[in-house]
Amino acid sequence: MPANSLNLPCYRVLGTQESEHDYHIDVETLVPPTSCPHCQSAGLVGFGRREQRVKDLPMHGRRVGLHIDTRRYRCRNCGKTFYEALPEVAEKRSMTQRLAQWMGKQAIKRTFASVAEAVGCTEFTVRAVFSDYVSELEKTIRFETPKWMGIDEIHLIKPRGVIANIQHNTIVELLPNRNKDTVVHFLRHLEGKERIQYVAMDMWRPYRDAVRAVIPQAEIVVDKFHVVRMANDAMERIRKSLRESMTPKQRRGMMHDRVVLLKRESDLNDMERLTLDGWTKNYPELGEAYRLKEEFFGIYDAESPDEARENFIQWQTSIPSEIAGAFADIERAWGDWTMPILNYFNHTITNTYTESLNRLIRVVNRIGRGYSFEAQRARILFSEGAHKHKLSRPKFERGCAPEPVETGYGLLGNIGNSETCDSSARMTPKPLPEPNPCVPESAESEEPEKNYGADISTLIRMIENGAL
Repeated sequence: MPANSLNLPCYRVLGTQESEHDYHIDVETLVPPTSCPHCQSAGLVGFGRREQRVKDLPMHGRRVGLHIDTRRYRCRNCGKTFYEALPEVAEKRSMTQRLAQWMGKQAIKRTFASVAEAVGCTEFTVRAVFSDYVSELEKTIRFETPKWMGIDEIHLIKPRGVIANIQHNTIVELLPNRNKDTVVHFLRHLEGKERIQYVAMDMWRPYRDAVRAVIPQAEIVVDKFHVVRMANDAMERIRKSLRESMTPKQRRGMMHDRVVLLKRESDLNDMERLTLDGWTKNYPELGEAYRLKEEFFGIYDAESPDEARENFIQWQTSIPSEIAGAFADIERAWGDWTMPILNYFNHTITNTYTESLNRLIRVVNRIGRGYSFEAQRARILFSEGAHKHKLSRPKFERGCAPEPVETGYGLLGNIGNSETCDSSARMTPKPLPEPNPCVPESAESEEPEKNYGADISTLIRMIENGAL
């Protein structure tokens, strides 16, 4: 094997042994130490050797082990002994730095077991390297604080808080839970939190309390999806309450047609309208529930908060007493969250993209069963190619105009800078004024690249393609 085949310039290859699965390469450092690390004296003498085995990047589908002939030295001045330092070897790990970096990247998109098999180490080692890799990523990668923030939940083993950038449809953080203290801790340590204008959320009280405590200037907007869903839930309660008076065949039919009952009337086709008409005429309570559900959805057609409030009051007074219990949750929620619900009609922001990701996250969770939350979080936030960037470009402005330059005979465009000689009509150029120096825009004036977080659309595509 050639001496430079490893692409490690600090080492010299002494020999190679290969097997079906492995390369074993004998190497030594090129530059010995010149001074004692304890007293800085240059008086060093050899004091033995030992072989250290260090893992390196796989080559040609085979695992690679470097057997480093490490020299030991003794200082004549202080009498202490030491082994020479091994460049490009990760501290506290028997592997090269580039292998540790590679393992971290691979562990985001592959299982720990497959990475361990490719390298020839234990799965525990891969977990430890991956943890260090993610810690370094968190120090270097900073997501932009969203002006329009979304707080929702994602099911990773159990409900987790998710922070989204609604303007750019990205995820900027996954929290270990959705408790108030956890959300408060995140918001307090968030750089630029004073710039947050709106926060969209569901009707989970700890989210509201945390936002009011830390970023009181932000307007809370209850996500439309979570409000109108309560009308469908009420419809379902009425449907299930009627099952006791039905025959088994009718119950099966009702279960089959529940999709029709949950659809908006404007989305029904002719056959579905006929099916709906049959159920609502045979069961008047079901017909009233469907009417209330449709009218509640219609509240969100209002063009202002005042109109929406009036529409809700009219809707509330039209609820028959026989089925009022099924819609009690909506009335209670509207009473507790009136202003955040009405804020939607001024700022139509939702967590729809986050909700669409939730379904596919369950797939990731099922595939990665047994992995910790920290590993799943890293795969979502730091997957290569998933981040949404805004490229930095210099400010658009015209530079300094070049001064006209004359050589030899004067040009027509510059005749004002010339004098005519009577004898030959030859144009003698006048001396040009000194050009104003054109100072280029400083590189510091360019905006740094902005990272808005993990793009939800890209994450969905990666999950569907099996890349995550």
